[in-house]
Amino acid sequence: MKPLLHAVPQLQTDIPYYVPAGQECALFELAWRKRLPLLLKGPTGCGKTRFVAHMAAKLGLPLHTVSCHDDLTAADLTGRYLLKGGDTVWADGPLTRAVREGGICYLDEIVEARKDVTVVLHPLTDDRRILPLDRTSEELQAPDSFMLVVSYNPGYQTLLKSLKPSTRQRFVAIEFDFLPIDQEIAVVASESGLPDNRVRPLLLLARRLRALKGQDLEEGVSTRLLVYCASLIAAGVSLEEAVTASMIEPLTDDLDVKKALLEVARATLA
Repeated sequence: MKPLLHAVPQLQTDIPYYVPAGQECALFELAWRKRLPLLLKGPTGCGKTRFVAHMAAKLGLPLHTVSCHDDLTAADLTGRYLLKGGDTVWADGPLTRAVREGGICYLDEIVEARKDVTVVLHPLTDDRRILPLDRTSEELQAPDSFMLVVSYNPGYQTLLKSLKPSTRQRFVAIEFDFLPIDQEIAVVASESGLPDNRVRPLLLLARRLRALKGQDLEEGVSTRLLVYCASLIAAGVSLEEAVTASMIEPLTDDLDVKKALLEVARATLA
């Protein structure tokens, strides 16, 4: 039997560091108070997951995070019967636990999950706010504090992997992008410990590489990769080694493209 997906709830006393780009924090809190499901759209590594963790901690709610993938099924979210000590016992999945606890269930990259996953979400995303559990003959009514949050990267959508309009229109949506340069510098410096003046050239390089998205690159340099790069430099790794390891190698396997990117990096950081 496939092992049950474990998504350990996180209830944090310290609020994770997050720099707002606009009114997304206020909109998230308003959606939670009005019991509205929320859809986050934006490129990989732009801060969507950190934003949800920040808001869960700010609101004092347990957070169940699930990274969606091709093999994720509805049963992985709701639960299943397991053998335990010779007995068959029901084990809640992360979505069911979030509903019972009145916390936040965050499904990251929802388009990667199988189609039956979105179907099980529908009763939770309208005025019913219920989670039917056919196997236990239960119908859970979501408490007021429960919130469903999903995210995806529109840049990866294809005809085979996209969010159906009938599902999209069940959510309030917030579009994310990378922060303005000064704000992104502050985030990278705070997360890595590298001074602002040493982070700025890395941001200038990232902006140039992001401009290549859709040409030589499928995806640009994320804020996450910038933090990795700055952390390596702060730990004593040379600038070129850090840039190669965290801003070039993760983006492509093509030798010619890597060579071109390294030339762009040397010209930008000279």
